Order: sequence, then structure tokens, then C-alpha cells
Amino acid sequence: MITIIKKERLADKVTRLVLDAPLIAKKAKAGQFVILRPNERAERIPLTVADYNRETGDLSVIYQTVGRTTAELDLLGVGDMILNVAGPLGKASDLEGIKRAAVVGGGLGCAIAYPQAKALFELGAKVDMIAGFRTKELVILEDEMKACSNLTLVTDDGSYGTKGLVTDALKEKILAGAAYDTVIAIGPPVMMKYVSLLTKEFGIRTIVSMNPIMIDGTGMCGGCRLTVDGKTKFACVDGPDFDGHLVDFDELMRRNAAYRSEEQEEMRHFHECNLLKGNG
Repeated sequence: MITIIKKERLADKVTRLVLDAPLIAKKAKAGQFVILRPNERAERIPLTVADYNRETGDLSVIYQTVGRTTAELDLLGVGDMILNVAGPLGKASDLEGIKRAAVVGGGLGCAIAYPQAKALFELGAKVDMIAGFRTKELVILEDEMKACSNLTLVTDDGSYGTKGLVTDALKEKILAGAAYDTVIAIGPPVMMKYVSLLTKEFGIRTIVSMNPIMIDGTGMCGGCRLTVDGKTKFACVDGPDFDGHLVDFDELMRRNAAYRSEEQEEMRHFHECNLLKGNG
């Protein structure tokens, strides 16, 4: 069991937990994830390692309350215990040799993009970060991203930063002469798809981080399969990082939506149960 030592609301339904997990923090690297289960009734969910401190043993994860398990996780507070936390899982990002990078994050994907940018900065790379959100109220990790990159913020509605899409800001930087040797894109699959189409046009190596349906995190269940360069890969053991120019994003989006109605039904049942218990 793992103790929650800090809980911080970053935006509406977006929360950062800091966990006392020294064994995981000792081994964790950018790009890896953990699978946790809040209690014995909950399902297992993957959450990317958002930050870690090897000296103190702190491990940070960021989640958005969208399904039953994240709703159950959100009921916990400082001092409470999470039943299971397994990790670090997945392959760490291969960032060696990158000198000039653009790290593009979309929405909650910035929680995954930030540790990539931080790791590149610590390796001595010059990092531009482009972070996109729907509106100002959803912006997260601004100070953290500024500390390790030249940050450009964009919002769909123009309420903060520049109005537009992350692809607009990225294209503008490329056309202005930014000689990126690598672009890292992390966010909704549709965003990663269009970033990859853009960078392919300019011949820039592009890495994307995949977060498909995942169950056991060890490659045995096959739930996180996706098609990369015409071959079946498993995000939990072959990734989560892949060549963005080779991923079948359309297939990924169809698979991610496969259980949407069941997820909505579970959330409805969860809220009904909590109303009966007087927690609503």
C-alpha cells in the first residue's frame, strides 16, 4: 500500500497526487508509467509518472476524473492509502543525442509532456514547449513547463496565450527557422495525428506517447495493442513511445472509444451509489 502525502487540484477535475513511493521513484524515468488500483473493488488504471524525487522518494501522478476508478481515487486524501501501485512500467523515453526539440502537449497530455521536456533540459537540449488547452481555466503546470523550456501557450478560445491550435504554433516556429531534430507530441490521439502529419511534411523525427486501453501493463492481456508500421505492438511493453509517422491513429481512436457507453454507465452507477451513501 502507498500513502498519499500531498493532493493538489490543478484545474477542474484535474488533480496531482504526490505519493510516498521510494522504490518506484528510485527507478522511474521520463516516459514511464505506473498502474494503480485505489481499492480492492476498483479496476487497474495506468497513470504516467509526472515527476519524481529519488532523494525523498516522492512520486507524482496527475489524473483527470473521467471514469469510476478516477472518481474513487479522487475520494482519497492526504494520509489515505492506495491499495496497489505497480511500476515503473514501459520503456523510458530515449532522449540521448537530442539537441533541439519541440515538446508539444495537449490538455492533460501536458502532464506527460512536462517530464519529457524536463529530462531534455537536464540533458542540455534546447527545448521549445507548446502547450495547448481549451480555455484558460484548464491550464496546468505552467510554472513547471516554463522552468525547463521556452514555453508557448495556446488556447482554443484565445482566453490565455495565443488563440489557435498547437499545430499552428509548431508550424509557425518551423517556418521561422527552428531547426528541430526531434518533435515529441503527447495528448489526444487526434492532436498527435495532426502534429505527426505536419512534421512528416517537414521531415522531422517525431515521437508520440500512446495511452490506449490498458489492463495489466505487462503485455499479457493484449488490451493496449495498436498498429505501428503495419505491425501489432503493445504500448505497455513496446512503448509507450512510438514513431508518430508510423502509428495508425484512426485505429487507435476507434479502439479507445469501444467501451465508452459502458464507462458512462459505470459513472452513473457510481454517482447513484454515492448519493445513497450521502457523499454526493
